[in-house]
Amino acid sequence: MQVDISTKINTAGGVFLSVVPNLNSEDILKTVVLAAIGAIVSFILSMLLRLLIKKRKP
Repeated sequence: MQVDISTKINTAGGVFLSVVPNLNSEDILKTVVLAAIGAIVSFILSMLLRLLIKKRKP
């Protein structure tokens, strides 16, 4: 079964247009805050792991 690009775009547009009316500003703010916290934690852990790996190598 072959699906062309216009079918994918139309499907994505339909999903987008059906989700947008159901979003609240509180939900968007909560998502932004949680994404920022996740990015900060991920960055800090990757830096700590990098330091631990450097210390173990002779």
